[in-house]
Amino acid sequence: MLKINNISFRYNNQKKVLDNMSFSLGVGQHLCIMGESGSGKSTLLKIIYGLLDVNSGELFWKDRQILGPAFHLVPGMEFFKYVAQDFDLMPYISVSENIGKFLSGFYPDEKKARTRALLEVIEMIEFADEKVKNLSGGQQQRIAIARALAKEPELVLLDEPFSQIDNFKKNSLRRKLFTYLKKKNISCIVATHDGHDALSFADQMIVIKEQKIIAIDTPLNLYQNPPEHYVAALFDDVNVLKINGESVLLYPHQMKMTNSSNYKATVLKSYFKGFYWLIEAELQKQKVFFQHTAKVDENVTVYLNFEK
Repeated sequence: MLKINNISFRYNNQKKVLDNMSFSLGVGQHLCIMGESGSGKSTLLKIIYGLLDVNSGELFWKDRQILGPAFHLVPGMEFFKYVAQDFDLMPYISVSENIGKFLSGFYPDEKKARTRALLEVIEMIEFADEKVKNLSGGQQQRIAIARALAKEPELVLLDEPFSQIDNFKKNSLRRKLFTYLKKKNISCIVATHDGHDALSFADQMIVIKEQKIIAIDTPLNLYQNPPEHYVAALFDDVNVLKINGESVLLYPHQMKMTNSSNYKATVLKSYFKGFYWLIEAELQKQKVFFQHTAKVDENVTVYLNFEK
Protein backbone atom coordinates (compact mmCIF):
# COMPACT_ATOMS: atom_id res chain seq x y z
CA MET A 1 0.00 0.00 0.00
CA LEU A 2 1.11 3.55 -0.79
CA LYS A 3 0.74 6.02 2.08
CA ILE A 4 1.24 9.75 1.66
CA ASN A 5 1.32 11.56 5.01
CA ASN A 6 1.06 15.36 5.13
CA ILE A 7 3.61 16.12 2.42
CA SER A 8 4.47 19.66 1.32
CA PHE A 9 6.88 20.76 -1.39
CA ARG A 10 8.27 23.92 -2.91
CA TYR A 11 10.94 24.54 -5.58
CA ASN A 12 13.82 26.49 -4.00
CA ASN A 13 12.33 29.49 -2.20
CA GLN A 14 9.22 29.76 -4.33
CA LYS A 15 5.67 29.37 -3.04
CA LYS A 16 4.41 25.90 -2.18
CA VAL A 17 3.58 23.64 -5.10
CA LEU A 18 2.00 20.99 -2.84
CA ASP A 19 0.53 21.83 0.55
CA ASN A 20 -0.07 19.25 3.29
CA MET A 21 -1.32 16.39 1.13
CA SER A 22 -2.37 12.99 2.48
CA PHE A 23 -3.92 9.95 0.79
CA SER A 24 -3.38 6.21 0.34
CA LEU A 25 -3.57 3.66 -2.45
CA GLY A 26 -4.04 -0.08 -2.10
CA VAL A 27 -2.14 -2.75 -4.01
CA GLY A 28 -3.70 -3.21 -7.46
CA GLN A 29 -5.83 -0.08 -7.16
CA HIS A 30 -5.95 2.68 -9.75
CA LEU A 31 -5.93 6.34 -8.77
CA CYS A 32 -6.52 9.38 -10.95
CA ILE A 33 -5.10 12.77 -9.96
CA MET A 34 -6.94 15.62 -11.65
CA GLY A 35 -6.50 19.36 -11.71
CA GLU A 36 -5.83 22.20 -14.09
CA SER A 37 -2.39 22.77 -15.61
CA GLY A 38 0.10 23.97 -13.01
CA SER A 39 -1.83 22.51 -10.07
CA GLY A 40 1.06 20.23 -9.04
CA LYS A 41 0.04 16.88 -10.55
CA SER A 42 3.37 16.18 -12.27
CA THR A 43 5.35 17.31 -9.23
CA LEU A 44 3.38 14.89 -7.05
CA LEU A 45 4.22 11.98 -9.36
CA LYS A 46 7.92 12.88 -9.29
CA ILE A 47 7.86 12.94 -5.48
CA ILE A 48 6.16 9.54 -5.30
CA TYR A 49 8.73 8.08 -7.70
CA GLY A 50 11.57 9.52 -5.63
CA LEU A 51 12.89 12.22 -7.96
CA LEU A 52 12.27 15.08 -5.52
CA ASP A 53 12.70 15.52 -1.76
CA VAL A 54 9.68 16.75 0.18
CA ASN A 55 10.01 19.72 2.54
CA SER A 56 7.82 18.01 5.13
CA GLY A 57 5.81 14.82 5.54
CA GLU A 58 6.52 11.17 4.70
CA LEU A 59 5.78 8.64 1.97
CA PHE A 60 5.74 4.86 2.29
CA TRP A 61 5.27 1.92 -0.06
CA LYS A 62 4.26 -0.99 2.15
CA ASP A 63 6.84 -0.79 4.97
CA ARG A 64 9.53 1.02 3.00
CA GLN A 65 9.92 4.79 3.16
CA ILE A 66 10.15 6.58 -0.20
CA LEU A 67 13.11 8.94 -0.20
CA GLY A 68 14.40 11.35 -2.82
CA PRO A 69 17.78 12.23 -4.34
CA ALA A 70 19.17 13.50 -1.03
CA PHE A 71 19.22 9.85 0.10
CA HIS A 72 19.87 7.97 -3.17
CA LEU A 73 22.77 8.29 -5.58
CA VAL A 74 20.43 7.18 -8.36
CA PRO A 75 16.97 8.60 -7.57
CA GLY A 76 13.79 6.68 -8.31
CA MET A 77 12.34 3.60 -6.60
CA GLU A 78 13.42 0.44 -8.41
CA PHE A 79 10.03 -1.28 -8.02
CA PHE A 80 8.15 1.72 -9.48
CA LYS A 81 8.04 2.94 -13.07
CA TYR A 82 7.38 6.53 -14.09
CA VAL A 83 6.32 7.60 -17.59
CA ALA A 84 6.89 11.34 -17.93
CA GLN A 85 5.57 13.62 -20.65
CA ASP A 86 8.99 13.40 -22.34
CA PHE A 87 9.38 9.74 -23.20
CA ASP A 88 13.17 9.21 -23.02
CA LEU A 89 13.18 6.51 -25.69
CA MET A 90 16.14 5.32 -27.77
CA PRO A 91 15.38 6.64 -31.25
CA TYR A 92 17.81 4.58 -33.32
CA ILE A 93 16.71 1.12 -32.24
CA SER A 94 13.43 -0.68 -32.92
CA VAL A 95 10.19 -0.59 -30.99
CA SER A 96 10.75 -4.16 -29.75
CA GLU A 97 14.28 -3.36 -28.63
CA ASN A 98 13.06 -0.33 -26.69
CA ILE A 99 10.41 -2.36 -24.88
CA GLY A 100 12.76 -5.24 -24.12
CA LYS A 101 15.74 -3.07 -23.20
CA PHE A 102 15.60 -3.88 -19.48
CA LEU A 103 14.52 -7.52 -19.78
CA SER A 104 17.11 -10.22 -19.19
CA GLY A 105 18.83 -11.61 -22.29
CA PHE A 106 19.40 -14.96 -20.56
CA TYR A 107 15.84 -16.03 -21.41
CA PRO A 108 15.36 -14.95 -25.05
CA ASP A 109 12.09 -16.84 -25.62
CA GLU A 110 10.54 -15.36 -22.49
CA LYS A 111 11.79 -11.88 -23.43
CA LYS A 112 10.33 -12.21 -26.92
CA ALA A 113 6.95 -13.40 -25.59
CA ARG A 114 6.81 -10.59 -23.02
CA THR A 115 7.66 -7.97 -25.62
CA ARG A 116 4.99 -9.30 -27.99
CA ALA A 117 2.35 -9.30 -25.22
CA LEU A 118 3.07 -5.63 -24.51
CA LEU A 119 3.01 -4.78 -28.21
CA GLU A 120 -0.49 -6.23 -28.27
CA VAL A 121 -1.53 -4.12 -25.27
CA ILE A 122 -0.42 -0.92 -27.02
CA GLU A 123 -1.67 -2.16 -30.41
CA MET A 124 1.68 -1.86 -32.21
CA ILE A 125 2.50 -5.41 -33.35
CA GLU A 126 2.99 -4.23 -36.94
CA PHE A 127 5.61 -1.66 -35.81
CA ALA A 128 7.77 -4.12 -33.84
CA ASP A 129 10.82 -3.73 -36.12
CA GLU A 130 10.36 -0.03 -36.91
CA LYS A 131 12.94 2.44 -35.59
CA VAL A 132 11.42 4.73 -32.96
CA LYS A 133 12.70 7.90 -34.66
CA ASN A 134 10.35 7.21 -37.58
CA LEU A 135 7.20 7.13 -35.42
CA SER A 136 4.74 9.83 -34.36
CA GLY A 137 4.57 11.36 -30.89
CA GLY A 138 1.47 9.35 -30.07
CA GLN A 139 3.13 6.09 -31.09
CA GLN A 140 6.20 6.94 -29.02
CA GLN A 141 3.96 7.63 -26.03
CA ARG A 142 2.51 4.13 -26.34
CA ILE A 143 6.02 2.61 -26.54
CA ALA A 144 7.05 4.46 -23.37
CA ILE A 145 4.06 2.96 -21.54
CA ALA A 146 4.91 -0.56 -22.74
CA ARG A 147 8.58 -0.19 -21.75
CA ALA A 148 7.54 0.89 -18.25
CA LEU A 149 5.48 -2.29 -17.87
CA ALA A 150 8.13 -4.67 -19.22
CA LYS A 151 9.41 -5.73 -15.78
CA GLU A 152 5.97 -5.61 -14.12
CA PRO A 153 6.51 -2.83 -11.56
CA GLU A 154 4.51 -2.80 -8.33
CA LEU A 155 3.35 0.75 -9.06
CA VAL A 156 3.29 2.61 -12.39
CA LEU A 157 3.04 6.42 -12.52
CA LEU A 158 1.66 7.88 -15.75
CA ASP A 159 1.79 11.62 -16.48
CA GLU A 160 -0.83 12.60 -19.07
CA PRO A 161 -0.38 9.17 -20.73
CA PHE A 162 -2.83 9.70 -23.60
CA SER A 163 -2.14 13.36 -24.39
CA GLN A 164 -0.61 12.72 -27.83
CA ILE A 165 -2.68 9.71 -28.85
CA ASP A 166 -5.44 10.00 -31.46
CA ASN A 167 -9.00 9.68 -30.19
CA PHE A 168 -9.75 6.61 -32.31
CA LYS A 169 -6.80 4.81 -30.66
CA LYS A 170 -7.13 6.35 -27.21
CA ASN A 171 -10.34 4.61 -26.13
CA SER A 172 -9.15 1.17 -27.19
CA LEU A 173 -5.73 1.69 -25.58
CA ARG A 174 -7.31 2.83 -22.29
CA ARG A 175 -9.42 -0.31 -22.11
CA LYS A 176 -6.55 -2.67 -22.92
CA LEU A 177 -4.02 -0.94 -20.68
CA PHE A 178 -6.10 -0.77 -17.52
CA THR A 179 -7.49 -4.27 -18.04
CA TYR A 180 -3.89 -5.50 -18.27
CA LEU A 181 -2.87 -3.62 -15.11
CA LYS A 182 -5.80 -5.08 -13.16
CA LYS A 183 -5.00 -8.57 -14.39
CA LYS A 184 -1.38 -8.20 -13.22
CA ASN A 185 -2.44 -6.50 -9.94
CA ILE A 186 -0.22 -3.49 -10.72
CA SER A 187 -1.10 -0.32 -8.84
CA CYS A 188 -1.42 2.76 -11.03
CA ILE A 189 -1.54 6.52 -10.58
CA VAL A 190 -2.46 8.69 -13.55
CA ALA A 191 -2.12 12.48 -13.59
CA THR A 192 -4.49 14.01 -16.11
CA HIS A 193 -6.83 16.89 -16.83
CA ASP A 194 -9.13 14.66 -18.93
CA GLY A 195 -12.21 13.53 -16.99
CA HIS A 196 -12.72 10.62 -19.38
CA ASP A 197 -9.48 9.08 -18.11
CA ALA A 198 -10.85 9.07 -14.57
CA LEU A 199 -14.35 7.87 -15.40
CA SER A 200 -13.13 4.96 -17.51
CA PHE A 201 -10.63 3.32 -15.17
CA ALA A 202 -10.05 4.86 -11.72
CA ASP A 203 -11.05 3.27 -8.43
CA GLN A 204 -10.38 6.55 -6.65
CA MET A 205 -9.94 10.13 -7.77
CA ILE A 206 -8.13 13.07 -6.21
CA VAL A 207 -8.75 16.67 -7.25
CA ILE A 208 -6.02 19.27 -6.68
CA LYS A 209 -6.72 23.00 -6.61
CA GLU A 210 -4.35 25.76 -5.52
CA GLN A 211 -1.77 23.28 -4.21
CA LYS A 212 -4.26 21.43 -1.99
CA ILE A 213 -6.39 18.31 -2.28
CA ILE A 214 -10.00 19.52 -2.30
CA ALA A 215 -11.73 16.19 -3.01
CA ILE A 216 -11.06 12.45 -2.66
CA ASP A 217 -13.75 9.97 -3.67
CA THR A 218 -14.76 7.55 -6.42
CA PRO A 219 -15.14 9.11 -9.88
CA LEU A 220 -18.84 8.16 -9.81
CA ASN A 221 -19.50 10.04 -6.58
CA LEU A 222 -17.51 13.09 -7.64
CA TYR A 223 -19.27 13.18 -11.01
CA GLN A 224 -22.75 12.80 -9.58
CA ASN A 225 -22.20 14.98 -6.51
CA PRO A 226 -19.40 17.47 -7.24
CA PRO A 227 -18.59 19.52 -4.14
CA GLU A 228 -17.95 22.65 -6.21
CA HIS A 229 -17.92 24.04 -9.74
CA TYR A 230 -14.19 23.36 -10.21
CA VAL A 231 -14.67 19.61 -9.71
CA ALA A 232 -17.70 19.37 -12.01
CA ALA A 233 -15.92 21.35 -14.74
CA LEU A 234 -13.19 18.68 -14.93
CA PHE A 235 -15.77 16.28 -16.38
CA ASP A 236 -17.94 18.44 -18.65
CA ASP A 237 -19.45 21.85 -19.25
CA VAL A 238 -21.34 22.80 -16.12
CA ASN A 239 -24.07 25.33 -15.38
CA VAL A 240 -24.48 27.16 -12.08
CA LEU A 241 -28.11 28.14 -11.52
CA LYS A 242 -30.18 29.60 -8.72
CA ILE A 243 -33.12 27.27 -8.08
CA ASN A 244 -35.40 28.08 -5.15
CA GLY A 245 -32.73 30.39 -3.76
CA GLU A 246 -30.04 27.68 -3.86
CA SER A 247 -27.04 27.45 -6.20
CA VAL A 248 -27.18 24.20 -8.14
CA LEU A 249 -24.58 22.63 -10.46
CA LEU A 250 -26.08 21.06 -13.59
CA TYR A 251 -24.43 19.30 -16.52
CA PRO A 252 -25.91 19.97 -19.98
CA HIS A 253 -27.62 16.55 -20.06
CA GLN A 254 -29.51 17.48 -16.88
CA MET A 255 -31.27 20.38 -18.61
CA LYS A 256 -34.07 19.63 -21.08
CA MET A 257 -36.41 21.63 -23.27
CA THR A 258 -40.06 21.44 -22.27
CA ASN A 259 -43.36 22.99 -23.36
CA SER A 260 -43.70 25.23 -20.32
CA SER A 261 -41.74 26.08 -17.19
CA ASN A 262 -40.63 28.98 -15.02
CA TYR A 263 -37.25 29.01 -16.73
CA LYS A 264 -37.30 30.82 -20.07
CA ALA A 265 -34.11 31.03 -22.13
CA THR A 266 -33.04 32.54 -25.45
CA VAL A 267 -31.00 30.36 -27.78
CA LEU A 268 -27.64 31.81 -28.83
CA LYS A 269 -26.01 28.98 -30.78
CA SER A 270 -26.19 25.23 -31.50
CA TYR A 271 -23.20 22.87 -31.69
CA PHE A 272 -23.43 19.48 -33.40
CA LYS A 273 -22.00 16.75 -31.14
CA GLY A 274 -22.85 13.59 -33.06
CA PHE A 275 -25.84 11.93 -31.40
CA TYR A 276 -27.03 15.20 -29.83
CA TRP A 277 -26.81 18.99 -30.17
CA LEU A 278 -25.27 21.19 -27.47
CA ILE A 279 -27.36 24.33 -27.20
CA GLU A 280 -25.94 27.57 -25.84
CA ALA A 281 -28.57 29.90 -24.43
CA GLU A 282 -29.07 32.87 -22.13
CA LEU A 283 -30.97 32.18 -18.92
CA GLN A 284 -31.22 34.51 -15.93
CA LYS A 285 -28.72 36.86 -17.63
CA GLN A 286 -26.06 34.17 -17.90
CA LYS A 287 -24.97 31.65 -20.50
CA VAL A 288 -26.08 28.05 -20.04
CA PHE A 289 -25.61 24.86 -22.05
CA PHE A 290 -28.12 22.05 -22.51
CA GLN A 291 -28.52 19.03 -24.75
CA HIS A 292 -31.22 18.55 -27.36
CA THR A 293 -31.95 16.03 -30.10
CA ALA A 294 -31.98 18.64 -32.89
CA LYS A 295 -30.58 22.03 -33.79
CA VAL A 296 -32.47 25.02 -32.37
CA ASP A 297 -32.55 28.31 -34.27
CA GLU A 298 -30.85 31.34 -32.81
CA ASN A 299 -32.96 33.86 -30.86
CA VAL A 300 -35.75 31.31 -30.32
CA THR A 301 -37.28 31.37 -26.83
CA VAL A 302 -37.34 27.96 -25.12
CA TYR A 303 -38.46 26.64 -21.74
CA LEU A 304 -36.23 24.44 -19.63
CA ASN A 305 -36.63 21.98 -16.79
CA PHE A 306 -33.95 20.28 -14.76
CA GLU A 307 -33.09 16.71 -13.80
CA LYS A 308 -30.83 16.69 -10.76
